[in-house]
Amino acid sequence: MRLQSSPVPSVLLPLLLLPLLLGLCSGTSFPSNINIGGLFPTGSHEYEVFRFALAQHQDVPKLVPQVDMVDTGSSFAMTYAFCSQFSKGVYAIMGLYDRRTVNMLMSFCGSLHVCFVTPSFPVQTNNQFVLQLRPQLQEPLMALLEHFYWTKFVYMYSSDSGLSVLQRILDTAAEHSWQVTSVNLDTLTEAAFIKLLTDLDYKKDFQIIIDCELERLNSILNLIAAQRRNLKNYHYILANLGFMDLNMTEFQKLGPNVTGFQLMNRSDPAVEKINQDWLDFDSKDLKLARRRLKYTGALTYDGVSVMATAFQNLRRQRIDISRRGNAGECLANPPAPWGQGIDIQRALQQVRLEGLTGWVQFDERGHRTNYTLNVMELTHIGPRKIGYWNERRGYVNTAVYKPVVEEFHGLQNRTYIVTTILEAPYMMLRKNHEQFEGNERYEGYCAELAAEIAKHVGFVYRLELVGDGKYGARDSETKMWNGMVGELVYGKADVAVAPLTITLVREQVIDFTKPFMSLGISIMIKKPTKSKPGVFSFLDPLAYEIWMCIVFAYIGVSVVLFLVSRFSPYEWQGDDSDDEDETLPSSASRRALPTSSSELSPGYSQNQNQNQNQQKDKETPEYTNDFGIFNSLWFSLGAFMQQGCDISPRSLSGRIVGGVWWFFTLIIISSYTANLAAFLTVERMVSPIESAEDLAKQTEIAYGTLDGGSTKEFFRRSKIAVFEKMWSYMRSADPTVFVKNTNEGVIRVRKSKGKYAYLLESSMNEYIEQRKPCDTMKVGGNLDSKGYGVATPKGSALRIPVNLAVLKLNEQAVLDKLKNKWWYDKGECGHKDSGRKDKTSALSLSNVAGVFYILIGGLGLAMLVALVEFCYKSRIESRRMKELIDAAMMSTSLVGGGAGGGGALVGGFVGGGGGGGGASGLGGENGRLVAHDFPKAGGQGLPCMSKASGLGLSSTGM
Repeated sequence: MRLQSSPVPSVLLPLLLLPLLLGLCSGTSFPSNINIGGLFPTGSHEYEVFRFALAQHQDVPKLVPQVDMVDTGSSFAMTYAFCSQFSKGVYAIMGLYDRRTVNMLMSFCGSLHVCFVTPSFPVQTNNQFVLQLRPQLQEPLMALLEHFYWTKFVYMYSSDSGLSVLQRILDTAAEHSWQVTSVNLDTLTEAAFIKLLTDLDYKKDFQIIIDCELERLNSILNLIAAQRRNLKNYHYILANLGFMDLNMTEFQKLGPNVTGFQLMNRSDPAVEKINQDWLDFDSKDLKLARRRLKYTGALTYDGVSVMATAFQNLRRQRIDISRRGNAGECLANPPAPWGQGIDIQRALQQVRLEGLTGWVQFDERGHRTNYTLNVMELTHIGPRKIGYWNERRGYVNTAVYKPVVEEFHGLQNRTYIVTTILEAPYMMLRKNHEQFEGNERYEGYCAELAAEIAKHVGFVYRLELVGDGKYGARDSETKMWNGMVGELVYGKADVAVAPLTITLVREQVIDFTKPFMSLGISIMIKKPTKSKPGVFSFLDPLAYEIWMCIVFAYIGVSVVLFLVSRFSPYEWQGDDSDDEDETLPSSASRRALPTSSSELSPGYSQNQNQNQNQQKDKETPEYTNDFGIFNSLWFSLGAFMQQGCDISPRSLSGRIVGGVWWFFTLIIISSYTANLAAFLTVERMVSPIESAEDLAKQTEIAYGTLDGGSTKEFFRRSKIAVFEKMWSYMRSADPTVFVKNTNEGVIRVRKSKGKYAYLLESSMNEYIEQRKPCDTMKVGGNLDSKGYGVATPKGSALRIPVNLAVLKLNEQAVLDKLKNKWWYDKGECGHKDSGRKDKTSALSLSNVAGVFYILIGGLGLAMLVALVEFCYKSRIESRRMKELIDAAMMSTSLVGGGAGGGGALVGGFVGGGGGGGGASGLGGENGRLVAHDFPKAGGQGLPCMSKASGLGLSSTGM
């Protein structure tokens, strides 16, 4: 049986060839040029990168751009441009949108099935025709907040991209009881934003998230930097994917803690190559050199790569996406979707590639997935990576913190700025500083200290004076730091070597080394004029009241001694022995006269009887008392002067008075002698102020401090009653008692004539005390205890090595040598203790002039009294002589009238005269009954009496 061929193969052959023919037809129908639409703002960075990316992708099919430059914020303009490009038959559109046009674009894309690839901020949508190249930040930001344990923070956002993140933050805050303050940046003016910064600083809200676009974020950071605020305590999280695209040069100087996200890995060689090609792209036609790719530009480049890959896949799969005839009206109602749009959307969504922004992959809603974000922080040397985040592992911290010393070794090849202030003796300009340059222009304690520190640490530095001439304080209104502290806080200087006091508020914003000098607040006043020793300065050891009491005691003791001696019988004694010796010769002569003159006349016998009666009276005992009023005064004076006296009390009562007076004078004289040396050899200065309490309880002397320094801050914060009272006075004083610098305060003290006291550090006080004209002095002790330290910015690599250098200098006694050199060795007012202690010197004539005056006065008084006594005695004697001469003349006349008896009469008269003189001369001196020592007639008489007797005898003889 012969088999016949079946007709089936001939029938199936066309069917088998049909797919091949269809494939060939479809392959030939896939367009070689793909029109790609573009919607970009004029001159945008994304448009330039779009052109660059299309130039880089020249494979078949070729992407041909159809770009419209449009205002992405105008719904009308975006609608017109979108419909225009749709009518031109574009296969997909790449472009940007903002919050005012995003909903319109999504509506068109979903209705017309046109794919829109965008690097703009992601939005929460289920529209699969919008492919969002930018990853979402909600999950990475939440992971970072949990890592830093933030429970209270401020979230600043822009309405464009921050609303979805805000909603997630608020939901999480409700679950974890976070305190979140939200701030919409779109509603704030520049002035309102500055006020917001002040409020945050006042409330101590130091943890802040800023979520906005790159350009807006740059302007915000620059605005914060322009306020020159202290940012050491702040921590910013920048919710933006271009951390390394930000210009944080000025912001970095404020020393904040900044954390952010970086999408593009700039260290990748492939990224570096494309970035270099971008910089060289159309470089001849550019007036200015291009800047490196931003992360939005990298997203745009990856978007072009995604579209090129998708169309290549479509071509490889031979899917017909050609558009024939009219594309239709985009505003038609109902809308007519493009049939091939689903295929293009599916092809774009299925693209997987490694781009500039990492792994590019989309989920079914058109959102990026399986991406990785680098977490960055801002250090003093710039941005560095501290970790990364991905969907699988969350946040992973990879930071390895090296010791600061190791970091410092890499920075020694730069010149550090050392800020300081002109303050003698710490920092001064040389006398001929114009002839020097750089650091050689300065001299002083801190100038040498900076040189020593630089030598030990091993770095190069340049001294610069602080611009405002202040040490550093925080303004209560602007919250800004001024002076040297401000320069460290805001990054203008690297080190501060100056008499900068270590305080709590300063330590919060800058770092200090160990103190290189310990000191405290002291009081400076004008040195009171030295009290010149008075003429009677020897009386100063005892007060005026004591001298008056001594005078009254002296008089009282003398009177009591006089009275006691009068009443005591033991002070009276007989005084006949001396008188007997004086009257013996006259008595013998009187007894001999009767025998030798028996033939005398009866007149003579009568006179003889009278003389004998007087002789009997004279032989009776005579009692005397040595302590009359004058002798009592003399005895008291001799005992007080410790010179003694020739008379002493005999009675017990008198001796008690004398013993008590001697004991009194012993104590008084000993006390006087003990103080006399000090008062005569010490030049004393009477200071009106001795302590802070003296200042606080008076209002005559004004007192103040340096404006904007630690001393003022000490009084402002003090809770001690005395210091609070002083601060209340200083704050309300008019005119102000605060000075701009120390030199102004010293000048005010010197010119105020003792009516102004300046409160400053004790070290400066001691130095000024050693400077001419040597008219200031430190009084009282230090009001507190503190120290000067070398300051560096927070986190500076110099802090530890500089601190070690200060400790080493202290242990080597270099700091003590420097202080002795600039304080005392170069002092102009003598030894360092001479200004603080009373100066002892040899006695001068002015110290004891009063003693010489008393001596001279006493001698003169003695001469005057002697003259008075002489005149008085001479007058008495002349009167007596006249009486004697008259008696002699009378006796002469009697002799001339009698015959033969004249001589006897004269002799009797003379004898009677002598006896009468003795009898009539009884008187009392100091209570002592004595006879005047008149010349006796028969003994040694006056010359006139001798002549009278001779005349009488010769006449008798005649």
